[in-house]
Amino acid sequence: MLIGRVIGEVVASQKEPNLQGLKLLVVQNTDVSGQLKNGQVVAVDSVGAGVGEIVLYASGSSARQTSATKDRPVDAVIMAIVDSVTQSGNETYSKSQDPN
Repeated sequence: MLIGRVIGEVVASQKEPNLQGLKLLVVQNTDVSGQLKNGQVVAVDSVGAGVGEIVLYASGSSARQTSATKDRPVDAVIMAIVDSVTQSGNETYSKSQDPN
């Protein structure tokens, strides 16, 4: 799993029939404190995420293991919206304190 921030949406009126009904979001990689890093991906949203939220996502063949993406031609899927991250007893990210 990877962590990232949703920074945008992708709208495609014409797409592969297996992708119909799937929401596509642009995710920018972050570190565990929510600071942006290099790298972006378009991911299928399986949990109702929105722009600005920190999410967990999977890429590659793992992206086709959710109920929303099973046997669909996807390479990334958002699987969770992050509420908080704690490392070595210290909270490094909290959704309630995120200015975004």
